[in-house]
Amino acid sequence: MSLAQYAIVPVEDEWGVLHDGDVKNRYATKEAAFETAVLAATLALRQGHEVHVSVPGREQGEGTLGFKAAP
Repeated sequence: MSLAQYAIVPVEDEWGVLHDGDVKNRYATKEAAFETAVLAATLALRQGHEVHVSVPGREQGEGTLGFKAAP
């Protein structure tokens, strides 16, 4: 079977799930994007695919929602 990859990525002031080279939806929080990616990954796993999910950590200066703090 093939590899199913899901990456949580920043999209302007929101978050998205990159899959097959495309981000179809935007989410207010990194956690909401993660939950969506895990749901999709679960279905791919059931179909026999190898699954990778990646989520960036918080960078210095980011708030709890993962966005840059205002100066």
